[in-house]
Amino acid sequence: KVDLLGLGALTHLDLSFRLLRQHRGIELSMATIPPNDPATFEMIRRADTVGVFQIESRAQMAMLPRLKPRHFYDLVVEVSIVRPGPITGGMVHPYLRRRNGEEPVDYPHPSLKPVLEKTLGVPLFQEQVMRLAIVAADYTPGEADQLRRDMAAWRRTGRIERHRHRLISRMQAKGITPEFAERVFTQIRGFGDYGFPEAHAASFALIAYATAWVKCHYLAEFTCALLNAQPMGFYAPATIVEDAKRHGLVVRPVDAQSSDWDCILEPCPESAGDFVVRMGLRYVKGLGESDWDRIEAARRISPFALLHDFVRRTELDKGALTALAEAGALEAFGLDRRAALWDVLGLAHVRAASLPVIAREARLAFEHLSLFEEVVWDYRSTDHSPRRHPLAPMRSELTARGLPDARAVAAMRDGRRVRYAGLVICRQQPGTAQGVTFMTLEDETGFVNVVLW
Repeated sequence: KVDLLGLGALTHLDLSFRLLRQHRGIELSMATIPPNDPATFEMIRRADTVGVFQIESRAQMAMLPRLKPRHFYDLVVEVSIVRPGPITGGMVHPYLRRRNGEEPVDYPHPSLKPVLEKTLGVPLFQEQVMRLAIVAADYTPGEADQLRRDMAAWRRTGRIERHRHRLISRMQAKGITPEFAERVFTQIRGFGDYGFPEAHAASFALIAYATAWVKCHYLAEFTCALLNAQPMGFYAPATIVEDAKRHGLVVRPVDAQSSDWDCILEPCPESAGDFVVRMGLRYVKGLGESDWDRIEAARRISPFALLHDFVRRTELDKGALTALAEAGALEAFGLDRRAALWDVLGLAHVRAASLPVIAREARLAFEHLSLFEEVVWDYRSTDHSPRRHPLAPMRSELTARGLPDARAVAAMRDGRRVRYAGLVICRQQPGTAQGVTFMTLEDETGFVNVVLW
């Protein structure tokens, strides 16, 4: 069985490697990234994995500090264990207890040790399930392959149920307890919902490690490439930007003078040899690539002197100019957003020859946007804000109401009751959760995970 997968994470890595080559002269590929990097695994164990392939979901983040990956094969297990098969089969907690030395590693039958030794006596992979059927239930290889086919189709056809009696009775005949035999069959059924073959898990683990390594050592390239690879992954661009900012990366807003269509890296004056991310004009709602082509062509001839020069030479329509003004992309011309919006609405309606005259007219004085209004305009026009998190302007009021930030919640003792306010950035209700909803809330300091029973 061979899967050919088109993954956004591969685009993300390709863009990261291109940026490293362009800005630092570093040649890297998935095959040449340094293996078993301690700093990368330390970051993974902290569940600091926003944007990292396969191990960025809420469930994976909850598992990482418990499984504590230290080597590549630990990641192979990690991407496999948070799946419906091992979960519904009751294999997760036994594996964790054995890994942490809290219970001995044993095998239901001596014949199963070669099949289960790598995973501490707990079946986690499709191949192991097939081998279990052959070794413990005397399936022929052909019957085991039919079992694999039936595993994949059981929700549609129910064919997996015809294996129940054969598997359980044959395992019991070998001396395997009925409880373990039943758990194995439950897991086999669960593998119909995205159970992993080991080779598949290893391929995913390699991509997970590679993206984690780039994030750990080259955050600017990681973030810039991830934003350019959207849409993909688990989190919206706003969360990716906020996570990068919490790690100390400067993210600059869209700018008609400086931004490209895609996000780019710019030198950071405060830190020799490092970079900041400049958001791309692709994030401005209402702006198309044809509009960018006009901006790029005019800018290639010479930088824009004033706003009227920008309007005259790009010949953008009112919709594109309005979108740029509302996004703050025209602040490079010395205008705040309300003033820029007023000017472009007027400039868009006059002949090009009259633009200099119009631009010299007395400027109206508009009230400046508040900090919160700036964020609102950012989200309305670009779905994110490099300037600040939406809750940051409210922090003093939230604190006055006794509502802590996410960092404070994380430091509290277990079992304490707390009231908290945050943005809901993801909401999940897995089919195996029996109606339970999992939510992740975010503020300017981090995440708070919530379980709604």
